[in-house]
Amino acid sequence: MVKTFKIEQSLARIVDKSTVLKVLNYIDSNAVKTPCLVISGDRLRRNFNLLGSGIRNSKVFYAVKANPSIEVLRVIDELGGGFEISSEGELRVLARLGVKPDRIISSNPVKTITFIKEAAAYGIRHYAFDSYTEVEKLANHCPGCNVYIRLSIPNEGSEWPLSKKFGVELDEALQIMLEAKRQGLNPCGITFHVGSQCNNIYNWNIAIDKARLLYTKAQEAGLHLSLLDIGGGYPVKYTKDVLGIDTIERHIDGLIGERFTDDVSILIEPGRVVVGDAGIIIASVTGKADRLDGKWLYIDVGVFNGLMESVGGIRYSYVVETTPHTGRERNWILAGPSCDSFDVIDRNVSLIEPQVGDLILIFSAGAYTTSYASEFNGFTIPDTVIV
Repeated sequence: MVKTFKIEQSLARIVDKSTVLKVLNYIDSNAVKTPCLVISGDRLRRNFNLLGSGIRNSKVFYAVKANPSIEVLRVIDELGGGFEISSEGELRVLARLGVKPDRIISSNPVKTITFIKEAAAYGIRHYAFDSYTEVEKLANHCPGCNVYIRLSIPNEGSEWPLSKKFGVELDEALQIMLEAKRQGLNPCGITFHVGSQCNNIYNWNIAIDKARLLYTKAQEAGLHLSLLDIGGGYPVKYTKDVLGIDTIERHIDGLIGERFTDDVSILIEPGRVVVGDAGIIIASVTGKADRLDGKWLYIDVGVFNGLMESVGGIRYSYVVETTPHTGRERNWILAGPSCDSFDVIDRNVSLIEPQVGDLILIFSAGAYTTSYASEFNGFTIPDTVIV
């Protein structure tokens, strides 16, 4: 039986039409087992190929944490892309694909010794750091490797700030770099992160200005740097328009061109923007209830098994299947399947009233959904399918 979904014009702007059509065709041609994450291979390729095209002398290293499914990694590997990893688990998936070590970097500033040993044995030579302890670990377990210091950068305007856990200020950064050199490492560059889902283009101004200051101090201290890693942060559409890749990269390229020489290598670590809008979660309605605080709608994917970012403020766009039994539009409290009252995805979600068993589409769900998910309470993590 063909499923029908009414997608309003406001929602049609959130996800590419071809991505929606691919998902709808998948629904019509298969007995869909929900919840599942369906990713458009064409959109994934388009996103990855566009990244870095507006920044001179740049290389793209996909942040595996955004979606580590082997299906996604295989597509990026076939495109010749690089990968940014943080753990031996991520490394082992890439090893299964036969990814060469010169296409892998690690920008987690605090790594486990187990990971450093496995990464060194695999041949990975580029690592971020931001402490004296990390210098000692890398010197002991990956002697002579290339290291780039993580600067602390304001994350205002980013929906998922990343500025407090990692990063150091200019003077301390220089001293740590000099210590790395004394211990036989090769301080080769600087990195920063403007925050995930960044819609404040001026965060890159502050970051690149600060990186230029450290670059100058390092040169004056006798260090020879050649690399600037600008991290990720490019946003995707969830419920509203965001800065486009071309706009961000044109801005960044101008800033770097004014402040750095042409021989500086630029690394980019996109994650969310590669796979976010390429993916749609297909879920099923499992229940409804009228309670004192409103009307509740329950679905088979929730905070614990796929939509953890909703806790941090990410709001998704939803479309419910239409049937002859569909009711009028109402405001819902949307909740996941577990027995935990923390499992609330969103409130005041305006949707036509579905029946139990109807499907619901969750747009722009390709990033940080399955990678965050657990099988808490025995509920399954959505399978990933490339179409």
